[in-house]
Amino acid sequence: MSDSIEDETRAAETVDSESLIAENESLRDRLLRAMTEAENVRRQATRRVAEANAYGISELSRALLTVVDNLQRTIDAAEAQQPNSAADDPIAEGAKATLREFLQTLERFGIRRIDAQGKPFDPNLHEAVMEMEDPSRLPGTITRVLQDGYTIHDRLLRPARVAVARQAAREEAPDDTDLGKEWASHSPDQE
Repeated sequence: MSDSIEDETRAAETVDSESLIAENESLRDRLLRAMTEAENVRRQATRRVAEANAYGISELSRALLTVVDNLQRTIDAAEAQQPNSAADDPIAEGAKATLREFLQTLERFGIRRIDAQGKPFDPNLHEAVMEMEDPSRLPGTITRVLQDGYTIHDRLLRPARVAVARQAAREEAPDDTDLGKEWASHSPDQE
């Protein structure tokens, strides 16, 4: 009888050690998965913090761009009123200095003006507002910038609103093969 008790004990130990090994492997696998998930969450949080630092000022920047636009309009109006004496006008000079400083401040935060004049139209950077016939430019070339566009780091903040050159309309030759028009213009009374 002692042999059977020893056999049962050994069998229980074998089963216990096998189940313990299986449980150990299961726990190890769960631990590795949890560590991997924690690392992914850490990387994602780091990326979100970096994006928030880089692009967190986007809404404020969009609002400030209207100030830049208004300063530019002020300068343009002063130059249009007094084209020869605009350089002597202290208000116009003050507006130019303010605009210059404002643009430098925006650049320090990664906000840059899109250079669009004379460039090919790019729908990722430009918004075509109108087409203009301009035989001196290739079709699809920006002929006029109506409102400057801006990027913040590598993202579009506001597209440039532009006028794009189109191909000049060609005068079409009359269609000789359309007998219907000729027939309609011919009346039986003319014979």
